[in-house]
Order: sequence, then C-alpha cells, then structure tokens
Amino acid sequence: MATQYPGHPASSSSAASRGATPPARPPAPPRPSWDPPPAEHPPPPWLRPTIRIRLTVLYGGMFLIAGVILLWIIYLLAAHAIHEGSSLPFQVTGINVPPGGCLAASHSSDINTAINECMQHQRDVALNTLLKRSLMALIGLAVVAFAFGYVMSGRVLAPLGRITRTARSVVGSDLKRRIELDGPDDELKELADTFDGMLDRLERSFDAQRRFVANASHELRTPLAINRTLLEVQLSDPEASPDLRQLGKTLLSTNERSEQLVEGLLLLARSENEIVDRKPVDLAEVASQAVEQTRAEAEGRHVELRENLTSAVVPGNGVLLERIALNLVQNAVRYNVAQDGWVEVSTAVEGGQGLLMVVNTGPVVPAYEIDNLFEPFRRLRTERTGSDKGVGLGLSIARSVARAHGGVISAEPREGGGLVMRVAIPV
Repeated sequence: MATQYPGHPASSSSAASRGATPPARPPAPPRPSWDPPPAEHPPPPWLRPTIRIRLTVLYGGMFLIAGVILLWIIYLLAAHAIHEGSSLPFQVTGINVPPGGCLAASHSSDINTAINECMQHQRDVALNTLLKRSLMALIGLAVVAFAFGYVMSGRVLAPLGRITRTARSVVGSDLKRRIELDGPDDELKELADTFDGMLDRLERSFDAQRRFVANASHELRTPLAINRTLLEVQLSDPEASPDLRQLGKTLLSTNERSEQLVEGLLLLARSENEIVDRKPVDLAEVASQAVEQTRAEAEGRHVELRENLTSAVVPGNGVLLERIALNLVQNAVRYNVAQDGWVEVSTAVEGGQGLLMVVNTGPVVPAYEIDNLFEPFRRLRTERTGSDKGVGLGLSIARSVARAHGGVISAEPREGGGLVMRVAIPV
C-alpha cells in the first residue's frame, strides 16, 4: 500500500520545526481478512458454472448420448441386414477363376471360399464407411445441438436475468421499479409476481420508516431545543446564584449530550439504506475537512495531527463520508494517550478501492474486543455512555455509512497501543 505511516518526511519536518523528535515509524498492519489479494487470473465469464451453461451441457450431453445410442442401434441393424442380404444362394463348381482382383483363388475347390471372403470384405468396407460418416454427422449435429441449446436456454432464462437486474437496481431508497413480467402463467411469472409483491411490502415499510424518522426528528429535536434556549436564558441572568449557574451548566451539558444522541440515532437510521444519488467525492478532501474540524480539540488534548493525503475519488455522499472521517478522527483524538500522542490520517487508492486510514496512539486494545467497538452504545470494556467522550454511536454510524456506500470498515490493534482504522469504498 502506498500510504505512509507516522514518520514520513512531511510529518517529520513539521515535528522538527517545533523542536520535537518524531516518533518511530510503526510497522505496517497486515492485510485484513476483508481485503483479500486479487486473483491473478480470474476465469472468463463464459467459464462460470451458470445455469445457462449447465442447461446447455445437459441438453447437448443428452442429445449426444441419444445420438450415440441411435448410431449403435443403426450400426447393428445395418450389419445384420448386410449379413442377411449378402448370403450366396448358389454354389460354384467346376470353374477356373484367374487370379487377381477380389477373388484370389486359382482352383475350383476354393472359389466358394474366395467369394465369401470377398463379400465379407465388401460388407466391412460398407459398415466402416457407414460408421465414419455417421460419427461425422453426429459430431456436427452435436455442435449444432450445443449451440441451439445455449440459445434456447438463454431465451428460457431471460426472465431470470430480468429479475436479477431489477433486484440489483432496487435499493433501500429506490423501491419504485417492478419486473412486471409478461408471458404465460408459468413458474417464472409466479416468481416475478412474488418478487413484485415483496417490493410493494418493502416500499411501504421503508416509507413508514422514513415518516417515522422525520416525525421523530421533529418531536425529539423541538423539546431539546426549547430546553437549551431556556437554560441559556437562565444562565445569562446576571442575578442568578452560583448554585443555580452550576445547575444550569450541568443541565445544559446533559441536554447537549441528549441532542448529540438524537442526532446520532437519526443519522444511524438514515444511513442504513444504500446511497442512490452518488457524486464523485475525494476522500482526501473529506479527511482534510475532518482534521480541520478536530484540530482545536486535538490541541486541547495535546495530540498531534498528521496528514498523508493522496487523492482518492469515490462515488458517494460527501456529507456522510465526511461523517465517517470526522467520527474516526474524533475517536482517535479522544481515546489517546495523555502525553506525546499523535493521530495520522491518510488516504490512497488500492485494488479498485478508495482507502481512508486513521492510525493513533492510545491504550492497548485486546483483539477480542474489536468487534464490540462497532456496536451501538458500546465502548472498550463498558456498555455505558456516561462519559464526556461521546454517546457511543460514532463507530456504529461509520460502519452503517460505509455499508450504505458498498464498502467496509475494519479495526486492528496497533502494536504499542491504539488502533488502525481502515475504510474501503469501491471506486
């Protein structure tokens, strides 16, 4: 991978300008299980064991077997007919046959044997000619049968291809398409009608979900906004007592956390659907915006931010992709060491995927607890959210957004403490 880790020249020069010695370069993390190496020689599409290929082989194979059996029967019948029809109804006596030609006998006593041998030779030649020409005709007909079977199986399976294309085009926020298969009322039309009915139910379900998210957004945000306004007005009163001010600040902080929780839940609900309206988004620009938004918090926590950004344009939603980068960078800053901590954000393109990597120092994370980090309201060694570091939805939102873009996100423990977070989005 072309991404450099902490200690590259750009980071070293910025650290040296402040008189600090840059930390040693950490080892490159191994390739995760979700990112297998690409196949060296992928098989051609026509060699895939598709139903069409299997039907073609089945049809052509059965035709070939039937042709071989028929040829064998015809050969036996022809051999029997030639044998019965070529028997001599007479015996030759007292005639001298000159040598040469088919009859190689010079005495009258051998003439009948010579005639029988000649007739047997003619029968063998006729049967061999019949067998050779029949085999050639069978091979030609087998080729025609395989080609005909391939064409006919394609026509028979065309509705399945239509169903597959419709299923691929249908996503969470675009359930308007239907197959509407015409033709006889057979099993394929029944399958298409069943799929259309399933799409109808899914569309109603997603519409109800969108309405619920919109209503919940209004019903949950409004009272929290009113509470925040009332608390801010009360805190602005110069005659308020110190105890009242302290209580107001505590309630304001609690209200702010509730607003963050509501926003996170709503974003998590919206990001579960696949993104339809995609535009080119540069992960380097997204990561740069996330770093700038987190820089003040990083300076307050004495965490150094490093960038190694290479252009990586992927199709997607820029706001949601920026949310991924922001959540990862914020987590890397908040869950870091108290002194001499750093966070490196890098982007690159590798294997047809745009990669966003966030590496940070921090506490040692056991490998068996990595999966828990992506669950809602889960943190390291705890399920509670009573902390000033967030509401426990950052990585859950990042995973949902990555899946909505057809990508994946993974985390690996970094040697010496901290995490290596990778986001891969198809280019």
